[in-house]
Amino acid sequence: MEFTREIYWNVGGSALTLVPMYLLSFLAIGIMAWGFWRRIKVYRQGGELTRTDNLRERVISLLKNMLLQTRVMRVRGAGTAHGLFFWGFAILFIGTCLILLQADITDPIFGIQFLKGNFYKVFSLSLDIAGLVAMLMLLGLLVRRYLVRPRGLETSWENAFMHGLLLLILFSGFVLEGARMAVTELGTPLAIWSPVGLVFAHGLKGLGESTLLNLHLYLWWVHFALALLFIVSIPFTKLRHLFTTPANSLLAYRGPMGKMSTLNLEDESAERFGAATVKDLTWKDIFDADACTQCKRCQDRCPAHVTDKPLSPMKVVNQVGEVAFAGGEANLIDTVSRDALWSCTTCRACEDICPASIEHLRKILDMRRNLVLMEGEFPGEEVMAAMENTEVNGNPLGMPFAARGDWAQDLGIRTLAEDADVDILFFVGCYASFDKRNQNVARSFVKLCQQAGVRVGILGKEEKCCGEPMRKLGNEYLYQTLAAENIALMEGYGVKKIVSTCPHCFNTLAKDYQDLGLNVEVEHSTVFLQKLLEAGRLKLSSRDFECTYHDSCYLSRHNEILDPPRQLLKAAGARIVEMERCGMENFCCGAGGGRILAEENLGSRISQHRVEMASQTGAPVLISNCPFCLTMFEDGVKGAELEGDLKPLDIAEILAERL
Repeated sequence: MEFTREIYWNVGGSALTLVPMYLLSFLAIGIMAWGFWRRIKVYRQGGELTRTDNLRERVISLLKNMLLQTRVMRVRGAGTAHGLFFWGFAILFIGTCLILLQADITDPIFGIQFLKGNFYKVFSLSLDIAGLVAMLMLLGLLVRRYLVRPRGLETSWENAFMHGLLLLILFSGFVLEGARMAVTELGTPLAIWSPVGLVFAHGLKGLGESTLLNLHLYLWWVHFALALLFIVSIPFTKLRHLFTTPANSLLAYRGPMGKMSTLNLEDESAERFGAATVKDLTWKDIFDADACTQCKRCQDRCPAHVTDKPLSPMKVVNQVGEVAFAGGEANLIDTVSRDALWSCTTCRACEDICPASIEHLRKILDMRRNLVLMEGEFPGEEVMAAMENTEVNGNPLGMPFAARGDWAQDLGIRTLAEDADVDILFFVGCYASFDKRNQNVARSFVKLCQQAGVRVGILGKEEKCCGEPMRKLGNEYLYQTLAAENIALMEGYGVKKIVSTCPHCFNTLAKDYQDLGLNVEVEHSTVFLQKLLEAGRLKLSSRDFECTYHDSCYLSRHNEILDPPRQLLKAAGARIVEMERCGMENFCCGAGGGRILAEENLGSRISQHRVEMASQTGAPVLISNCPFCLTMFEDGVKGAELEGDLKPLDIAEILAERL
């Protein structure tokens, strides 16, 4: 026998079947297109934003994330099930397209039939397995959503509708196949190439041929109607993410990670700065809400949410969408809540793990900007005091300008005002300049450079805060004032290279200052020291010790600097016991987003949560690479009553001990 089958078996391929089938199909596609057009008009409430640069890179990202499900599959369990379901459903879709191609184009027009022979056997087997995998994964996801119910997983009627519709489509497809096979293929060699359909055929064969023919005919139209319902419902339910989520890979931000947009504060035509309504955001911010699958990965990774603060990145994104689709008049800040906005540490855990390439931080930071620049609101009086200290003294700690370089008095280094002929400018930062605990880090870094023969210069009393904490808390004006003064100073001295031990200073100078005219190479101290080590200029005496290492958010997720610090520690003799959350998946210390300046009054302390993770490794030393992290860990160790069991140190201190 020939290995093939009649496409429109028992239904008929005449005009009586094909004309209504295609008319209804085109109608369904038209309704779907109309539904999306209505949503596009809502997106346009937001401001302009260009996302067509680097088109080749964007298309590659789209194909990679859609076809390979790379971002979805990063999380095992639900991510794996979703990926397998997608591939199963995609194969079924391709199979349906091949059937239509032969039945309605190649066969009637050119007399070409390709669904036969060995190709048909592979085709039939592939579709059966794909359908089975899709149905099993869908059942698994259904059990997870309705029976297991992970904490924080929200469920609506849309979820039930999607699960039910997809299961009906898959199940009715197998019943259709079983009814056809029970009449035409049972007992033939072809039947084994449709193993799932064969099971259904054996279950239906007792109905008799007449009943099977009627069952097949009526169910064929039911199955077709379910497929049309699926198409029609896409823009009106969460099924829209079939299009919007892949599209977001195409539209994703391609600039430096974590870089903030720079406001033109001299724009006299601007009615307000920051975002109070959806019209103050961009169209992409509204589109993000449609791309969100509400998988809650961002929420699970958010250190604020995990420590019982009122912030859910997932809810913020969807609240923007809700306001936009309700007319866009509601106040975003009131909708999201001030406590939620001020709780963010800007760690980028939400954006890094998001399978839909959603940009959470810009929305939060733009709303913070509006609170500060337009309303004069801050998260607390202590933050207001830090802002005033920075305006008066150039640092949030309120220390005098003249004392900024006192930590280096006996190290034999000069300020650029005394001698600008140096290899690097060490941008010290506020905490390393004034906080006694962090002054030891600055001294250690200078000793390492001196041993390697690097001429180090500092700005001393001329240096001011880089402005990063102020900017992340919404005070763009103060940030730009500080940045302009620092840039003018560094350009005046002809600085060629800047190194900082603070990831926040490094990130700001390397990325954000570029918008204001700084064009100087900037490196974090761990990268700089690792290069000296590789070049043989930095000599270390290795001594074995055990530690756990904390990746600061602004070095890891904001800049993907993971290996250099670990290489330095291993050169110093470290045996690193990694925490459960490490690398790109690390857990924040709680100081980012300007939170270093604010009291933590809601929920439990993020720093304490992190030091408890470190304690669970059994390592006696917790190594960080950031003055904010070190400060938070000193407090966290005390709060968790781990003094004597866990000692926080900076990587520079470890290395300096081994010179």
